[in-house]
Amino acid sequence: MSFILDLYLVGVPWLHILLAPYTKVEESFNLHATHDVLMYGVQPHVLQNYDHRVFPGAVPRTFIGSVILAWAAGPVAHLAGTLGYISQKSDIQVLVRIVLSTVNAIGFCLLRRAVSRRFGRLVSWLYVALTVSQFHLPFWIGRTLPNMFALFPVNIALYYLVNRPPNSTRPPSSAYHSAIVLLTCTAAIFRSEIALLLGPLALQGLLRGYTTFWSLLKVGMIAGICSAGLSLALTTLVDSYFWQQWPLWPELHGIFFNVVEGKSAEWGVSPFHTYFTSYLPKLLLGSLPLSLVGFLLDSRIRALLLPHLCFIALLSCLGHKEWRFVVYVIPAFNIAAARGATWIVTRPKSKFLARLSVLGTLGLITLNFAATTLLTLASINNYPGGEALSTFNTYYANETYVHVHISNLAAQTGASLFLHTHASPYLGGLDLAPLTQQWVYDKTEHLTPQMLSGSKEFTHVIVESDGSSSSLPTGFSSSYWRPVTSISGFDRWRFHPRLREMVKGRGKGLVENLGVLVRSLEMVTSEKLVILARKGY
Repeated sequence: MSFILDLYLVGVPWLHILLAPYTKVEESFNLHATHDVLMYGVQPHVLQNYDHRVFPGAVPRTFIGSVILAWAAGPVAHLAGTLGYISQKSDIQVLVRIVLSTVNAIGFCLLRRAVSRRFGRLVSWLYVALTVSQFHLPFWIGRTLPNMFALFPVNIALYYLVNRPPNSTRPPSSAYHSAIVLLTCTAAIFRSEIALLLGPLALQGLLRGYTTFWSLLKVGMIAGICSAGLSLALTTLVDSYFWQQWPLWPELHGIFFNVVEGKSAEWGVSPFHTYFTSYLPKLLLGSLPLSLVGFLLDSRIRALLLPHLCFIALLSCLGHKEWRFVVYVIPAFNIAAARGATWIVTRPKSKFLARLSVLGTLGLITLNFAATTLLTLASINNYPGGEALSTFNTYYANETYVHVHISNLAAQTGASLFLHTHASPYLGGLDLAPLTQQWVYDKTEHLTPQMLSGSKEFTHVIVESDGSSSSLPTGFSSSYWRPVTSISGFDRWRFHPRLREMVKGRGKGLVENLGVLVRSLEMVTSEKLVILARKGY
């Protein structure tokens, strides 16, 4: 049974990767850094070819996660290539994401074992059911956001705190101190917001007797400072090398940019309550009401959740808010929800109430799956840039020379470096380079239609559709360009137009009414990108 549960925790995120293999702009730095480390290596003379030298982003990010991921994915890619599972460079992107997803899933598997020891097997089973039925964690743990590199050590820290007998009143001091040190390293290297979880955990440790003031001070001064110092030295050495700036501590740049200068507000400001009233319900879905039950009935759950609630409250003081900043709390809330669900289905009650309790709990998990299905279907159709470039590569696979310009929308919605399948660099040791082909994939920004038309070096363009009835986007003349195909993307869900008539009893027949019910929700898409070819090509 344990193996099957672990298989779900590993397999469901893999399924999300296979269904939605493309990526978006927020994932691009780490994805392209991983690509460059894999394809070019890390010697000084190749750094000039790295993507971040051309597209550095608003603030520098650490290369450590990308280097580790590339070195882990390299042997796996060679093995997969030997077995025939890799036929082109784009397949390596899927493999890289599977490796990252597997590492994070291992953290969930370890946490499940700790939950089983602390709260019982039924709680661990429900923890798995709630986790795999949600959308955000299974969908995102294989995506190269900095937060997903931080998620594994944060989950290991949570494992240290949870992994103890049911009646234990405090975690072992060594485990508690290990969690503090691990979170300190994670905050120093990957995501500085993790530091806001350290304060509540340290205060809780003192108030509940997990440690003494002098022990905590000792850990902070010796273990904590040493680990943070080593982490700081590691990130400074590694990132100064890759960014060619000395000295460089990326997370310090991020803190200064986002907090001190307040530049994060340029990406939007949300009210204080947003995490509690908007993001947590979206992240947790049916786990939210169940976690409230667990919080109220079990003191162990209250001790687990209180530092995480304080963490969310502290983050709420910052104006700019995103769901990924609080993604680390989902496992703790899922543990609370599993404990609440277990209490609901096992407490003594009449046969009718027992059945009602089981149906209600199953209903919440079913609603999780239903919401996740809709979100996944929408996401599959939400990467038009990846779809467009993949279509383009297939359409012109036999051409020896192509020079294609990739527009901003295409680059932001999936047209990653791994999809430059007909241009170098290629992973050494794998025979993926097409013979006699010399393609150029151009991502130069701010090129106007007139500039693209006037430069005869461009043979093709993947450009934003303006939604007009014309087959060519505005500014592109039919004297120079002809449309090849268009790519649509997700807009919204809508109820079937005839559903309201059917509800009012004005349906036209049983078969038609059943058809309307089956298709009660329809996906609305629209043209996002157009592939153009220069006339005469």
